[in-house]
Amino acid sequence: MAVEIERKFLLRDESWRHLYTRKQEITDGLIAFAPERKVRVRICDQRATLAIKARTNSLADAEFEYEIPLADAKELLAHHCVRPGLAKTRYWVPHGPFTWQIDVYKGMLEGVVLAEVELPSETVPLALPAWVGREVTGDPNYKKINMVDARMAAASLRSLTSAIP
Repeated sequence: MAVEIERKFLLRDESWRHLYTRKQEITDGLIAFAPERKVRVRICDQRATLAIKARTNSLADAEFEYEIPLADAKELLAHHCVRPGLAKTRYWVPHGPFTWQIDVYKGMLEGVVLAEVELPSETVPLALPAWVGREVTGDPNYKKINMVDARMAAASLRSLTSAIP
């Protein structure tokens, strides 16, 4: 079993943009979820994966990830996700001993930009880059499913209010 120890942050500014060493287009969707676990399908370039993630009582989460055929991933994204799929560009930005991943969302979550860093242990000291802002690790407002639900609810409300004469 793999373990993922990840912290998530908002960004102060865009000064990170000239520091990235790699970027990748990603599309993913949730196949199933419960409060403490989820099953996600993802396509990065021409590689597809299925991931099962389970929350624990700490920063460390259990994570199982398996490569699957690209055609299967496309089918799952098109017809079997519980919410619309999400698209983002992921940038890798080195800082100190770690490489940060910055996700710039498109479509449904346009305007959302989050920085994440994976750590080897929960107690490792972490020096924050100047472009990193408030930590949102564990904040339910910054879970993708909650952000999508909030955007869908806002769109629905706008649709209802615009239909009222």
